[in-house]
Amino acid sequence: MSAPANTAADTIQDLKDAFMFLEEWTDRYGYLIDLGKKLPSFPEELRVDENLMEGCQSQVWLVSHMKEGRLQILAVSDAMIVSGLIGLLLSVYHNRTPEEILATDPAFLQELGLNQHLSPSRSNGLFSMVKTIMAAAKQHSA
Repeated sequence: MSAPANTAADTIQDLKDAFMFLEEWTDRYGYLIDLGKKLPSFPEELRVDENLMEGCQSQVWLVSHMKEGRLQILAVSDAMIVSGLIGLLLSVYHNRTPEEILATDPAFLQELGLNQHLSPSRSNGLFSMVKTIMAAAKQHSA
């Protein structure tokens, strides 16, 4: 599996540009929902309790594994906005080396304004997903 075309920093800048272009939050939510619709399919056999995220209001299943030195992340939710948040996180963190993931500060989520525009439970779930991704990267870092 080859490296993504953009670095994590490039992807974050693209997300910031998209959010700045879409001035209204209703449009930004639409953008998130579109990201969620593009998630790869999540195998039914992985929708088990041990892959279910804690701290999320919606149901979120998240799994990761290493392939050719890169962390592969697969996740799905039963909620459209949360699926979009997963899409956003995967665009930044999926198929990166553990070192690149660990070097990518999740502060960009605040810079996008998500913490002000998500319910507290969705914000907690988002940061729970980030924490899980960072823990997986740390576990696999050299």
